[in-house]
Amino acid sequence: MRARVSWTLVLAAFLALPPFQRDRVEEMGFGEIFRTERMRVDPALNQALQSKWDTEANAFVFSWGHMIPSLEDVSRIAGLRVHGKAVSGYTYPCYHDIAERLLDLPVERRSSLVPRIALQESLGLFEAGKNAGESEDEYLERLARVSRRELASEPGPQADLDLHRFLVLFLGRLLFATRGNTVHCCFLPLLADLGEVGGYAWGAAFLAHQFDCLSASNRQTSMSDFYPILQVWSYLHLPALGRGELTRPGLVPIARHWGARRDTRHLADQLECLQVAIDSYPYLDVVWQPYLGEGNEGQP
Repeated sequence: MRARVSWTLVLAAFLALPPFQRDRVEEMGFGEIFRTERMRVDPALNQALQSKWDTEANAFVFSWGHMIPSLEDVSRIAGLRVHGKAVSGYTYPCYHDIAERLLDLPVERRSSLVPRIALQESLGLFEAGKNAGESEDEYLERLARVSRRELASEPGPQADLDLHRFLVLFLGRLLFATRGNTVHCCFLPLLADLGEVGGYAWGAAFLAHQFDCLSASNRQTSMSDFYPILQVWSYLHLPALGRGELTRPGLVPIARHWGARRDTRHLADQLECLQVAIDSYPYLDVVWQPYLGEGNEGQP
């Protein structure tokens, strides 16, 4: 799925950053996301949950009532900050000048989109395709190794340029991804001062974005957002579905606890079984307070 490819590309770019750059990403509040294991996408589970989303109520409508992911879910599952300045601002009629200044990449005068290929190549992600017979770890290591050659190894103007490009890739292709392969310029004004980036409530903005994606997903089968949050949310609240595997308890953020169980059945068969299971899910098996046994140490 495209979401998995985007996650691998962004993770490879992060691993290619020199230590001082990764420290800056940590200070911005994004470090926990990159400590999350590369979770397997569960398209059947995500589609089954999407089919229960009510666009008028902005909530999942189950047989026992309404449920929604909360700010606490976003914070505990992904480690994103949910407090701070609102992620908002003006929509610019033209992003050409700010894209040229912060990214040194061409953006058409009437366009609000960063050229995706040019953005990836500016970070050294030239050959993003996976080679035949290449494992996921080998693929990730190759991408990171090639990317590392293109990035500045010392602080300075070029390092700031690299970080701006990385953040636009991360925000536009992973955290706030939309359908298709486009990367929007709308976050650039918030990234102009790199010292201010960590002061924004990115987790709250992500939750609003996820609600928007769910409301637009009636006929959508691809994942366009950071899928581990919704998957782990269902593992915690609806454990009897049996879609998640608790493999690393005790780590934070909580997404690091879980892996997606393999299901070799055809997608249509999985989806049909899941929809029946959700419709008949026993009320007493719903976990309403999944964090009672979790300590606060390490949580944002």
